[in-house]
Amino acid sequence: MDKFKKIEEQKKQWEEKTLNKVLERFPEQKETFTTGSWLPVERLYLPRPFSEEEYLENVGFPGQYPFTRGVQPTMYRGRFWTMRQYAGFGTAEESNRRYKYLLEQGQTGLSVAFDLPTQIGYDSDDPKSVGEVGKVGVAIDSLEDMELLFDGIPLDKVSTSMTINAPAAVLLAFYIAVAEKQGVPKDQLRGTIQNDILKEYIARGTYIFPPKPSLRLITNIFEYCSKEVPKWNTISISGYHIREAGSTAVQEVAFTLADGIEYVQAALNAGLNVDQFAGRLSFFFNAHNDLLEEIAKFRAARRVWAKIMKERFGAKNPKSMMLRFHTQTGGSTLTAQQPDNNIVRVTIQTLAAVLGGTQSLHTNSRDEALGLPTEDSVRIALRTQQIVAYESGVTNTVDPLAGSYFLESLTDKIEEKVWNYLKRIDEMGGMVYAIEKGYIQKEIQDAAYRYQKEVEKGDRVVVGVNKFTMEQEPPKEILRVDPNLRKVQAERLANLRAKRDNAKIQKTLNALKEAAKEEKENLMPFILDAAKAYATLGEICNVLRDVFGEYQESIVL
Repeated sequence: MDKFKKIEEQKKQWEEKTLNKVLERFPEQKETFTTGSWLPVERLYLPRPFSEEEYLENVGFPGQYPFTRGVQPTMYRGRFWTMRQYAGFGTAEESNRRYKYLLEQGQTGLSVAFDLPTQIGYDSDDPKSVGEVGKVGVAIDSLEDMELLFDGIPLDKVSTSMTINAPAAVLLAFYIAVAEKQGVPKDQLRGTIQNDILKEYIARGTYIFPPKPSLRLITNIFEYCSKEVPKWNTISISGYHIREAGSTAVQEVAFTLADGIEYVQAALNAGLNVDQFAGRLSFFFNAHNDLLEEIAKFRAARRVWAKIMKERFGAKNPKSMMLRFHTQTGGSTLTAQQPDNNIVRVTIQTLAAVLGGTQSLHTNSRDEALGLPTEDSVRIALRTQQIVAYESGVTNTVDPLAGSYFLESLTDKIEEKVWNYLKRIDEMGGMVYAIEKGYIQKEIQDAAYRYQKEVEKGDRVVVGVNKFTMEQEPPKEILRVDPNLRKVQAERLANLRAKRDNAKIQKTLNALKEAAKEEKENLMPFILDAAKAYATLGEICNVLRDVFGEYQESIVL
């Protein structure tokens, strides 16, 4: 301890003899400095009196509890993260061409974006789908579309992530059926479905059913995949959209892990053993521009989740305690003004994700504040990952910023504040109750409002928006989706309904309806039967709507 006392004494001398003289002549730019999430930042961080026990308990070694330094002992020295560019637009054929282009450019995993009707369980020819077909993702109405989407892409060779939530069971069934048609057994499939409905109630809004039946569908997937599709990640518990809605980094971690607690508890209540399913849970986080805060956020998230799984849920298998996560760079940080600046923002965010130990990564394109990305923009975004992987040197050692006085302090501070939120949510009765009371939504709204006021007042600089602005011509190259796409999809659906065995369809849908009425029945086999018979997404979801009802959002003021 004497050496730390000596450092404190030397600090006082430095302040008196060196610092104060400089401050008299050159005052600092602000009275107080904070991270992007308003955590205070001191001028200087010093070594802390860590005992050996504290180091092993809180930092430890990569690949070992509490996984602060990473979930793999060698991290990127063994292999790089999966470079998984999120893509999908228009028809299945158009998206298929984009996937093949990305794979040719060196992408190592697929990530499927679905259009809004697909996300909320409506077929393209449904009146509610007008104006939205193929706009923000690919339109998938049936197994036939899924076959086209993955035509010529061997599903035993790629890992596929699907950003789908309320109808996740249906899209997973379509994927399994396509694989079987390719001759790929379902126990060989690798990938992830987002399947995270709680954050839809909080931040994103693509829900269908109320929380209770939604949680049933999720735990049905956990149980089914643990036996039939064991290499599949059954959920991607998502903080990304919570952050996009305006949360702080601390709130992103806290609310995401609170969702995770709710899912684990729901699975335990359904009779599953924690070590039966927890090893296939995965997470999905955002990466913003405050480089060091983001790195600390990822490290703190791993540590908190490991403690939750070990101490709260009694997990015995170390894999059940690992927080494995995908990262996407921050869409809400991209600007329509001077869009080339977004390349720099995405590079910083890529470094944050890699230095924070991500398992897979999507890098946003420079033009995404204007529309769907062009091929040129997507290629630059992918090259950003590849340059960081192969040229930057940051992948040569595990957790390279560990031991930084500031980073370790910030990791501890984020962890402390996350635990405070988790305690408050537990006191309310859990995450579902906190959502229903509007607490989570209000916390995010307050943070988003504070951020926006700072931008408008100029207290927070956004380059090209409120400082260093310039006149610019409207962008010329913006990808636009064919407005006649809904007609194309409607014709395909009409042809499908004319040629399929409709008596068989009705039989499978009736079986699904009866199974949905029995709470202890696992619905995945029934959904898979309907999918293989070429029942449409809308037909399957409408059966479940009839039994489960639809969720009505509470207004939070």
